[in-house]
Amino acid sequence: MTTSFPTNAGDGPYSYFKNSHLQREVLDNSKEMVRDAITRKLDIKKIMLSSSNTLCIADFGCSIGPNTFIAMQHVVQSLKEKFHNTNILEFQVFFNDHVTNDFNALFRSLPIDRSYYAFGVPGTFHGKLFPSRSIHFAHCCTAIHWLSKCPEELLDEKSPAWYKGLIHYVGTSNVEVLNAYVAQFEKDMEMLLNARADEIVGGMMVVIISPQSSECLVKFFGSSLMDLVSEGKLDESLVDSFNVPTYFPSPKDMTKAVEKIIVLASRE
Repeated sequence: MTTSFPTNAGDGPYSYFKNSHLQREVLDNSKEMVRDAITRKLDIKKIMLSSSNTLCIADFGCSIGPNTFIAMQHVVQSLKEKFHNTNILEFQVFFNDHVTNDFNALFRSLPIDRSYYAFGVPGTFHGKLFPSRSIHFAHCCTAIHWLSKCPEELLDEKSPAWYKGLIHYVGTSNVEVLNAYVAQFEKDMEMLLNARADEIVGGMMVVIISPQSSECLVKFFGSSLMDLVSEGKLDESLVDSFNVPTYFPSPKDMTKAVEKIIVLASRE
């Protein structure tokens, strides 16, 4: 069973809308790579065989904007350039995030001049969300590090992976903690990739991972919580029971996850 971890809703000072500058930087720096991948690797013939004149695009982990709109407009524009004859093409963009995501805020801020039809798809991207062979282009930017749930071992005080005073694997010397996060990430990626493999037809998926430097932010957050404990403003047991459900994968982690799916598929 997955757990929902939506970003802060609305457009207030603590909302994701006002505090997603790092994600925007990653998105901006990856634009040319996305365009290049579409230009060099997207097979037009396969897509045209499976579609009339409508291309279906999905953004997994869209949150509430504005980054998702910037990403989708860039993808649509890159696809138009790839297909050349843009007059006959229409685009459907499906914005996906947890059911508790603030979709009202998302759709209130939809760009007026967008060149696509917009849809909301609530649900975890670790499972299947679309009919088989229905999506031509899948996109996921700075969201893949979110786990479906915290590793269960971290919640058991008798487990070798239980650790006191820390909220993440960053900063711990206990290898069991890291192993628990890696195992959960691998399970989640297997579910996610299997779902996308069934949904995507003749197209491709682009995954942009968060830089591992993001781990420093988690470490800083944990240190801040322990400072509050030292000052008597927070009960230490609350910190001990809190774990951040994120794992920041390396390119090696991603390659391993994809290769595992390929091997499993070859055995079927």
